[in-house]
Amino acid sequence: MKQKITIRDVAKHAGVSSATVSYVLNGVKKVSEDTKERVLLSIEQLNYQPDFTAISLSKRKSKMLGIILPLVGGSLAPIFKENHYFSELLSGVEYECRNNGFDFLISGISEAEECKSWVMKRNLDALLVIGKFSQKVHKEMKTLSLPLVFVDSFESDTNLYHNIRIDDELGGYLGTKHLIDLGHNQIRFVPNGRIDRDVDGQRFLGFKRALSEANIEFKPSMIIEGGTNSFENGYKLGYEMAKNLEMTAVFTSADITAFGIMKALTDNGIKVPDDISIVGFDDLMISRYTSPSLTTIRQDVFRKGAVSAQIAIEAIENNDKEIKGIMLPVELVIRDSTASI
Repeated sequence: MKQKITIRDVAKHAGVSSATVSYVLNGVKKVSEDTKERVLLSIEQLNYQPDFTAISLSKRKSKMLGIILPLVGGSLAPIFKENHYFSELLSGVEYECRNNGFDFLISGISEAEECKSWVMKRNLDALLVIGKFSQKVHKEMKTLSLPLVFVDSFESDTNLYHNIRIDDELGGYLGTKHLIDLGHNQIRFVPNGRIDRDVDGQRFLGFKRALSEANIEFKPSMIIEGGTNSFENGYKLGYEMAKNLEMTAVFTSADITAFGIMKALTDNGIKVPDDISIVGFDDLMISRYTSPSLTTIRQDVFRKGAVSAQIAIEAIENNDKEIKGIMLPVELVIRDSTASI
């Protein structure tokens, strides 16, 4: 069995001390450029693999971001299996991390004590918080001495930390107004959570604003409880809608739900957009390839992930204490799933 190359082997090969090799690995500016080049060449020639865990502990930096999401049924599997939103968001995080020499870890959290122990165990430099957590978990997060970046959070205390959002209220308004401009007044809104809080609450406010401007009376029956944002759940909702099609248009709070609704309606002989118009929210990549292609509210999900990672990395690298609240824009993207009445 081949013996593992150690830092002493590198030092002997380069004709320097072990401390000098350690300085080079840790980026300490106590070594001349010539010596640094000699050490790096020895590392390459010997195929030395540094112990990055030890390096991170010595520097008190791991160049590692943590991402936490709430568990669904005791697992993260339903989130990644059923909703492409998170794939696009994490693609943005990965892109920014890779460009800056960082890595990231993902974990699902349900209990408050899990959060702090995971961060400490992995020696994380910053934490991206995606989704809604209990007050107990939020309280535990506050005890962490590292940058926190909240994504899509409207909790009052998250204003004390970096927060990346989109203009959800405007998105709700634009999607509803588009349907009204096409002549629809029998519109239903399908949220994916409670309409009195968080992201869906903001989109609901935009929905009501558009109705009010058009002098359309809001009625509670205009809300169809959506549950979780998944294709399967959307299909169930669409199947129920098909039994008694009282509406001419539907505005969903997530593309993935809209896809399920469209599939169920089509399976039941209802044509989109001839019989009913549908608007989604997110503009996931697949939205342009469905049949019909989906009219939706575009948020740049990839960019949201990249900006979230960028803010975290800047806070780590520059020891930046300034709290950044960033609201990213939204826009209406008109495709084939909507038509005039």
